[in-house]
Amino acid sequence: MALVPARVRGLVMENPSKTPIVVLQEEDGERVLPIWIGEAEARAIGLVLAKETLERPLTHDLLLLLVKGLGAKVTAVSITGLRDNTYFAEIQLTTPDGKTVLVDARPSDSIALALRAQAPLFVAEEVFEGGTPPGIRVEEREASEAEKRAELKKFIEDLDPSDFGNFGI
Repeated sequence: MALVPARVRGLVMENPSKTPIVVLQEEDGERVLPIWIGEAEARAIGLVLAKETLERPLTHDLLLLLVKGLGAKVTAVSITGLRDNTYFAEIQLTTPDGKTVLVDARPSDSIALALRAQAPLFVAEEVFEGGTPPGIRVEEREASEAEKRAELKKFIEDLDPSDFGNFGI
C-alpha cells in the first residue's frame, strides 16, 4: 500500500447538520480528504491546532501518556482505507525493543493522537484516489492563530449538553 504524507488542513462544520469534518491535505499536492468526525474528537483535534492546553489530560492525552509510560512511541498514523462510508486507520507504535506494532483505530482518534505525539500522518494512495467529494472546498488562506482560537472558542460555547446524549444520569 502506497502511503502519501498528509497534514491536517483544518476543521470545518458541515451545514446544516453542524457535523464536524477534519480536512486532511497531501503534503506536496492539492488533494484533500474530508472525514466526518464526532464533536469530542473535533474538540480534541481543535485544541492541538489552536495550541491550547488543559489542566487535566483528555482521553487522547491519556492514551499518549500510557504509550510513553510503557516506553513505546507513536511513530506514524495512516488512514488506510474506506469501506461502506467508513474510514479506517492504523496507529504505528515502536516498542522499547524496536518492534513495530500496528493498532486498528478510528481516523479521528488516530489524528488526535498523531497531533499530540507530533507523529507523521499518511493517507493511502487509494483513499486519495477517490478525489474530493462535491461540495468540499478548501480555502487558500490559512486562518490566523487568533481566528483559530476564536473559532474553537465559538465551537465550545455553542455546545449544548444535549449534544452529548443521555448517559442515564
